[in-house]
Amino acid sequence: MAAPTLSPHRGLLLGLAGIAGLLLGFMPIPASAFDFQDVAQRARQLAEQSYKKPEVALPAELRNLGYARYHEIHYKPEKALWHDTKDAFEVDFFPLGWHFDLPVKINEVTAHGVHEIPFDPAAFDYGPNKIDPGKLRGLGFAGFRVRFPINSAKRKDEVLSFLGASYFRALGKGQRYGLSARGLAIDTALESGEEFPRFVEFWLMRPRATDRTLTIYGLLDSPRATGAYRFVLRPGVDTVVEVKARLYLRSAVGKLGIAPLSSMFFFGPGQHPDHDDFRPAVHDSDGLSIHMANHEWIWRPLANPKRLLVTSFATTNPLGFGLMQRERSFFQYEDPGSRYELRPSAWIEPKTQWGAGRIELVEIPTPDETNDNIVAYWVPAQPPAPKAPYDIAYSISWEKDQETRPPELWVAQTLYGRDYTHAPDGSISLAVDFEGACPDCGAPDFKPEAVISVGPNGKLIEQKLFRNEAIGGWRLILRLQRLDAAKPVEMRASLHNGNKRISETWSYILPPD
Repeated sequence: MAAPTLSPHRGLLLGLAGIAGLLLGFMPIPASAFDFQDVAQRARQLAEQSYKKPEVALPAELRNLGYARYHEIHYKPEKALWHDTKDAFEVDFFPLGWHFDLPVKINEVTAHGVHEIPFDPAAFDYGPNKIDPGKLRGLGFAGFRVRFPINSAKRKDEVLSFLGASYFRALGKGQRYGLSARGLAIDTALESGEEFPRFVEFWLMRPRATDRTLTIYGLLDSPRATGAYRFVLRPGVDTVVEVKARLYLRSAVGKLGIAPLSSMFFFGPGQHPDHDDFRPAVHDSDGLSIHMANHEWIWRPLANPKRLLVTSFATTNPLGFGLMQRERSFFQYEDPGSRYELRPSAWIEPKTQWGAGRIELVEIPTPDETNDNIVAYWVPAQPPAPKAPYDIAYSISWEKDQETRPPELWVAQTLYGRDYTHAPDGSISLAVDFEGACPDCGAPDFKPEAVISVGPNGKLIEQKLFRNEAIGGWRLILRLQRLDAAKPVEMRASLHNGNKRISETWSYILPPD
């Protein structure tokens, strides 16, 4: 990175700062000398120490803010980091308040070294909130967001944000915020309770004017884990975040969740709401997609169960997984405010061999759309030993217009209901639509067959497969009875042409009543 010309006074100040740094035990680090290893060393040293629970000291004016009041506070655009430069990226900051009561240290790395970005309460516009900025001095930031001209060259849009625990979200072109990623998940859905690691410090690498990527380092801490992270942001039609992490456990954990994604599923065509709602569907994601090591593609439609539901898919070295939003028409949601059809899918692609383990899906009951009730992550079969480094690397693609899908037929939708003509037997009907590429479909002897399996708690009564001309694909109709209403029913179905599978595998679970 090219360094600006220094004035004699500026050079003197830097020299004095270096002397002061020596006295305090640190030195400004040149940008070229600061990298992932510096953060990894801090994570290792942190893991050798006992966890120190942070103290919350938030003024009442910020602590008592609700969701709406908190989001009325904005960082002034003219105060944004790199605003007065020719850099394509800008960064502004989130205030403490509401649920976000722990400050995170944020640094800028330039050719001159590492410098903490000072918190200035006057840099925020507090809107209608009655807050005295003078009482907020020294508080710090809750997080930050990155802006880049992704939709128009004339405007820098929000493309990435870090806010709360280890949560972060990104946006591609024409997208609206939906699901989130996390740095790490620990003991999710265990009776012992979940532990939420959080990023305690960030380093933003100052980009050059011509740069179209931004590198961010993060230090993660929690009672039982620490970690060093490198995020490389590439905004685009599908924004990509390359993640490299090195984890250290202070002590053993029950379940280590790698590359976790969190989303919301309230209801949809495959699960009707318990109350009247004019909208056909309300969700940020509608299914879990998995690309197995044997190149099989699996689609698990999401559900809003009445009880906690945890399912998993065992595999070795998965090729990818993600929480996807496949329903892309406004008319599938009819919500001009939320615009669920613009919410991104998030696809995880490992960049190293992950070994043996499982992809786990957690579905939590939710009474409304304000809660993230869906979590998916990778669980290694052999978690790292305490104090031993554990390296992981993957990318997250935030997709809408170019979503990751199987090269063959894929599941477009799953419909659920009870056929009135069979109401006396209590049977349940499911319709599964397959569409997409099908090179075999034009052959004269093409006769697709559905290969179906139903778990021991279900009895398959009827099945039909026919051409769905409306979508240029195929519809599979299944009618079944559930033997024990208190237990789930597992089902799988895929389309075959002879011995060749020509579709992804529909892997469905009918939750217990």
